[in-house]
Amino acid sequence: MKRCIVAVCTVLFSATLTAQVGNTWKIIHAGSLLADARGEVATEQSIIVRNNVIVEIRDGYVTPGQVNGTANAQVIDLSNQFVLPGLIDSHTHILSQQEPNRREIAVTRSSELSTLMGVEFGMRTLRAGFTTIRNVGGDRNAIFALRDAINQGIVMGPRIRAAGQGITPTGGHGDGGGFRDDVFPEPHSGVCDGITECRKAVRTQVKYGADHIKYVATGGVLSQTATGTEQQFTDEEQIALIEAAHAMGRKVAAHAHGKAGMMSALRAGVDSIEHGSYLDEEVAQLFVATGAYLVPTLIAGHTVERIATEQPTFFTPEVRQKALEVGPIMRNALRIAHEYGVKIAYGTDAGVNDHGTNAYEAVLMNEAGMGEREILIAATVNAADLIGISDITGTLEAGKDADIIAVSNNPLEDIATLLQPRFVMARGNEIDLDVPPVDLFPWPSL
Repeated sequence: MKRCIVAVCTVLFSATLTAQVGNTWKIIHAGSLLADARGEVATEQSIIVRNNVIVEIRDGYVTPGQVNGTANAQVIDLSNQFVLPGLIDSHTHILSQQEPNRREIAVTRSSELSTLMGVEFGMRTLRAGFTTIRNVGGDRNAIFALRDAINQGIVMGPRIRAAGQGITPTGGHGDGGGFRDDVFPEPHSGVCDGITECRKAVRTQVKYGADHIKYVATGGVLSQTATGTEQQFTDEEQIALIEAAHAMGRKVAAHAHGKAGMMSALRAGVDSIEHGSYLDEEVAQLFVATGAYLVPTLIAGHTVERIATEQPTFFTPEVRQKALEVGPIMRNALRIAHEYGVKIAYGTDAGVNDHGTNAYEAVLMNEAGMGEREILIAATVNAADLIGISDITGTLEAGKDADIIAVSNNPLEDIATLLQPRFVMARGNEIDLDVPPVDLFPWPSL
C-alpha cells in the first residue's frame, strides 16, 4: 500500500514538474494591431502568450519579467508589421487538388495517401495565413484522421472542422461520376434518396465524427454528368436532412448554385449556402430573413472558368460547359448579397483552386464591391461564428487560442497584402514560412 502511495505521488509530482517545465511564454510586439476586425487599430501593443493561449494584450512593448512567469519569455518583434487574427477558410477540400487524371485517382488513391497529401496541403494553407479551415466533404476516414492528428499535435496544420462524406442524391453532384458497378458496387454512406435514407445519411456522418454536415442542394460544376446546376434533393428531403443534423447539434452547409435549390435550402433552415452563383434580389431577401450565411467561393469560379478557357480539353465537355456558364456570374451574386446585407463568411473551395492561394479570394471579393474591413470580418469574426468556434478564435483576446498573423501593410487599406503573410502563429506555434511546397503534380500550377 505504501509503495502504491509513493508511486502515485511520484507520478503526480512528475506530471506537475512536466507542466511547469512545459510552460512556454512568448511576447509579441505588434507595431499595429487589429485584434477584432470590427474595431480600431491600436499601435505598439504586446500580445502575451502562454503555450497555445493568449493571456493578455497590453499597451506598449512589454519586456520579459514584467508579467509573472515571463522571465524567460521569447520576444517576437513584429514592431514593423500589421498584426491580426489568423484567417479562416470556411470552404475547403484539403485532401485533394485539381489533377488532369482526377477520374482515375478517384478509384485508385488510398485513404492513407489522401491523409498524407492533406498534411502537405494543410501546411500550404497554414503558411498562407489560414489557421482554421472548415472542410466540406471528402474521404471520411482520411479527413477525420488528419483533423485528429492535428488536434493531438502529431502533425502541424490548420485547425480543421470537418464534414464526413458530402450527402447527395443518387446520381447527384457527389455520387461517383458514372463509374461501372464493379468499380463502385455500393453507394457510399452519403448517398440517399427519400426522407428516411436522408436522415440516416446525416446520422451516419455524425456517428463517425462529423463536426458539421454538408449536402448538395443542387447540381455542381465539377460533377461528371450533364445534370445542370439546379435543385436535386426534394424540399422534403432537405427538411429531413437539416432537421436530423440540427437535432444532433450539427450545423448544415448546402452546396447550391441554382436559384430554386437555394430557396429550398434556405426555407428548410440551412445554416449556410456555399457558392450561391445564381443569387438574385429575391434570394438575398430570403437570406436576410433566415439569417443564413453565404460562403461565396469566388476563386473557385475564377479558377474553373480560367481552366475551361485556357485548357479546353482539361475538363470533360459536360464540366467545361458548366464552368464557362457559372464562373463569370459568381461575383455579381456576391455584389447583390452584399448590397442586401446578407451575412457573408469567407470561403474558397480550395482544392478547386490550389491550396495556399486562399487569400486571393479577398482580392476577388474586393473587386466585387466588398470593403476591406467587411472582408476581414468575413474571414475572422463571421467565419468563426458560422463554424461555431467564436469562443476560441476569430479575434485576439485573453483566453482565446494564439492564432495570429502579420502582414507588411494595413489590410484595411490594401487587402492584397494578405497574399504575403510575414508571420503566422497557429495555437501558439510559429510556422516556418520559408519552406517550399512539395511539387505533387507534374503540370503547371493554376
